[in-house]
Amino acid sequence: MKCKINRNAAKELKKMLDTEEAEGKMIRVYTTVDHGDHAHYDVKLDTPTENDEIVKTDKDIDVLLDKTDRFLDGVWIKYFYVDNRGFEITNSHIGGHHHH
Repeated sequence: MKCKINRNAAKELKKMLDTEEAEGKMIRVYTTVDHGDHAHYDVKLDTPTENDEIVKTDKDIDVLLDKTDRFLDGVWIKYFYVDNRGFEITNSHIGGHHHH
């Protein structure tokens, strides 16, 4: 499975991982809503399960993706500091979008 992270997102995800609550946890990208032809995504701190693949990114952050969720392969996590400040998670392979 594949996952890309832009530089801003890597900075924000590292901040999440540096918190006390992140102890022993990793970043998980997950599907919040499955619309059949596309999905909406979010990120949270979580621990791996047997369904997960730990995907290494080029930003030194490992991301948990559930191998049984076809919408997760190829997600791209971006973070923006202007306009709608927050994460944007997309998947160009399927069509999917999230901004919060």
